[in-house]
Amino acid sequence: QVQLVESGGGLVQPGGSLRLSCAASGSIFSINVMGWYRRAPGKQRELVAAISSRGSIDYADSVKGRFTISRDNAKNTVYLQMNSLKFEDTAVYYCNAVGLTGADWGQGTQVTVSS
Repeated sequence: QVQLVESGGGLVQPGGSLRLSCAASGSIFSINVMGWYRRAPGKQRELVAAISSRGSIDYADSVKGRFTISRDNAKNTVYLQMNSLKFEDTAVYYCNAVGLTGADWGQGTQVTVSS
């Protein structure tokens, strides 16, 4: 099993930036894909971005060009740099890891975009 701890959420004005971090521990050797999902009020959880151990990256269309996912394998950490934030980016953001032991989730971090 993999334990995931997110940090970096908060309140930001439209057009601002935040960087989320997700530190992994436990059975990290088994991790293949790490990613970020979000759940906005009244909506289903959706994929924001994902990165594989080989560096393949996938983004939701709504964040392309604004968000950047990166992975530091030495620190067992994945990051989500979020720029040009919009009101509709407000959500709880969850870190996810998928590997040999299945899928694991972090506890979530709130991102609120408000003026």
